[in-house]
Amino acid sequence: MIFDFNLGLGTALILLVALVISAIRILREYERGVIFMLGRFWKVKGPGLILVIPGLQQMVKVDLRVVTMDVPSQDVISRDNVSVKVNAVLYFRVVDPERAIIQVENYFDATSQLAQTTLRAVLGKHELDEMLSEREKLNLDVQQILDAQTDAWGIKVTNVEIKHIDLNETMIRAIARQAEAERERRAKVIHAEGEKQAAETLMEAAEMLSRQPAAMQLRYLQTLTQVAGDKTSTLVFPVPVDLVTRMFGEGVPAPGRSAPPAQD
Repeated sequence: MIFDFNLGLGTALILLVALVISAIRILREYERGVIFMLGRFWKVKGPGLILVIPGLQQMVKVDLRVVTMDVPSQDVISRDNVSVKVNAVLYFRVVDPERAIIQVENYFDATSQLAQTTLRAVLGKHELDEMLSEREKLNLDVQQILDAQTDAWGIKVTNVEIKHIDLNETMIRAIARQAEAERERRAKVIHAEGEKQAAETLMEAAEMLSRQPAAMQLRYLQTLTQVAGDKTSTLVFPVPVDLVTRMFGEGVPAPGRSAPPAQD
């Protein structure tokens, strides 16, 4: 009789120990456990050591780390009727484990599907040039829309990055021709601006020289010196009378004039 009692007590202790062991859960720092008591939400536990009563409580584990999701390539028709393929990468994390489990069946799949539809909707409102040149603005628009819609699920969308915008060969050639034409236009504009600035500078120099006759004569001599540097040619050039007069004094008669009579 005593043997049967000891056997029963030992069995009960073994069952109790097994029950306690099965109730122990260890959650890491980035994990939380959503606890349900008889099917109803009870509380969120973790991290660390927690107890979940078998048969009465159930736990759903939630990861709070940032999730990197690759949004599959989407066919998008831009506002100017250009068909492109666009893919992106999405970064989000769970900020409210209770809502992430209760408000949506599978928050990962729901966020993925919502990201695909939002990407098509937002990019379809813009022209191709805007998609290629304003990618940061488009990233921000998609991120804000997703963040607002996933807030009810306890999801925080931290960032959206458009990775690739693929065009067909015909459109690539058209864009290349457009870019070449744009470069030619800029080159012509820059050349015209240079000609304009040179003309303005020459006009200012001419005005300054016209106000200073001596400067004009010095410029004349400088030009002759530069031309005379070429020894293979013979140059015949006139000398201004005013220049000769200034160089040799008024005692030298100018051509076509007689010398003044000598004074006694």
